[in-house]
Amino acid sequence: MDSTVSDAPQGNWVDRHAPAALRPYLRVARLDRPIGSWLLLLPCWWSTALAAMAAGQPWPDVRLLVLFAIGAVAMRGAGCTWNDILDRKIDRAVARTRNRPVASGALNVPMAFAFLALQCAIGLAVLLSLPRFAVVTGLASMGVVAIYPLMKRITSVPQLVLGIAFSWGALMGWASVFHTISDPALLLFAGSVAWVFAYDTIYAHQDKEDDAVVGVRSTALLFGRKTRLAVGLCYALVVVLFTLSILSVSPGLFALLGLAGFALHLLWQVRTLDIDDGDRCLALFRSNRDAGLILFAGLALDSLVPTLLHWLLP
Repeated sequence: MDSTVSDAPQGNWVDRHAPAALRPYLRVARLDRPIGSWLLLLPCWWSTALAAMAAGQPWPDVRLLVLFAIGAVAMRGAGCTWNDILDRKIDRAVARTRNRPVASGALNVPMAFAFLALQCAIGLAVLLSLPRFAVVTGLASMGVVAIYPLMKRITSVPQLVLGIAFSWGALMGWASVFHTISDPALLLFAGSVAWVFAYDTIYAHQDKEDDAVVGVRSTALLFGRKTRLAVGLCYALVVVLFTLSILSVSPGLFALLGLAGFALHLLWQVRTLDIDDGDRCLALFRSNRDAGLILFAGLALDSLVPTLLHWLLP
């Protein structure tokens, strides 16, 4: 069995180029949809850049940025595989997810568990490459990651648990540089939780009809017609918390410009949100990669530009 997944970008590289035998594995890891890896990675990169600013480093630690990129792909894939194993019956009842590999039978449960173990091994290898304090910090997130797929069955705010899991990287960069967790990282983490909560609420509006039928809960169903207000308030909280985090490390112009660009992007999302248009919700959800990269560019340039100017104009 080899069928495309409906919420993957049309003409993605997996559908076009990957060998047929590998496609179910690549799809269950969402390698045909890299947006999730980006959204898991960005808090790691923000934290690394913020720590570089606080430590007076000439630029964010490139080794950490690369390790976090590898780890984000591996652990996002592992999380999705675990989610699909647990949700295989629910996925069969939802139009958007019924063709996922485990739900459709393209990948049986033992094969999915074996692939899960492989991805976790890669993630563990990355984690063990970090300082000891960061290793302990990373391991502390595993319980949240494990229980997230179950939350939609018991709470109307599963997006909050996802926010904690996806924002853990906001602690990891700082922990890797300073071997501790301080207020700037905690503020960044809290803001990231609110960011994930809001953008995943937008994402959840694609499935609200099916979710209501199968008994799955979400903030899309909880907020309903008040979603724009809820997302707007969450995004406002994000900007406040990120501002406090960045101001606490004495930022320069570029960090503030990156923060402003990020805030304007969130405002644009709220203004253009249409909860009755699934394609629009998906596009806005995906656009958070660009918002996050704007912020990261500002934080990274805040350290990098003065260093380059010092070299060029001694």
